[in-house]
Amino acid sequence: MAININNLPNTAQVKADKADQALQRQQTVTQQNVTSQALQKQDSVSITPQAQQFSKLQEKAANSSGIDQEKVDKIKQAIADGKYKINVELLAKRIMQFEGDLFERK
Repeated sequence: MAININNLPNTAQVKADKADQALQRQQTVTQQNVTSQALQKQDSVSITPQAQQFSKLQEKAANSSGIDQEKVDKIKQAIADGKYKINVELLAKRIMQFEGDLFERK
């Protein structure tokens, strides 16, 4: 029985190939770790305290009706008690100004 030794792998070559494969795997893992770390450190956002306060105020304004109910109640009570004073000259001036603005828009 004859054995063809020409087709048998060289044991030194097999060991070198396995070492190369192990090195390539290690390089791939290292490269993946570096890429993962780079992705984790990518971008960050920080909001200043002023921006946070502004955001809260915007939310509060959006949720409010725009009417100061306490002020309305005080005026109603003053009218009911006869204590509410009207500046008739200022009222007439503002009515005329309002009507003048209406005619300018047409």
